[in-house]
Amino acid sequence: MLLVALGLGGAWGSHLTALRPFQPLFVAVSIAFFAVAFRRLYAQSEKCTAGEACAAPSVRHRQRVIFWVVVPAALALISFPLYAPLFY
Repeated sequence: MLLVALGLGGAWGSHLTALRPFQPLFVAVSIAFFAVAFRRLYAQSEKCTAGEACAAPSVRHRQRVIFWVVVPAALALISFPLYAPLFY
């Protein structure tokens, strides 16, 4: 994002391969974060104690909808190197 903010576009960024060896690590960390988010949205029940504000059910529903919109898009981008050769 820093490169885009500096005005360096995708054509230049496509030649940037210094981080390529770390791609499996980035994928693993991304999947781990998605697993944590899923756990917080579905597996853990929100415990409210006296004096604390709890998220309304509509907020939790909105968070779940956003989660299910972001995950397929992120997985499509993560798996892009696998299906990119099909376009050439």
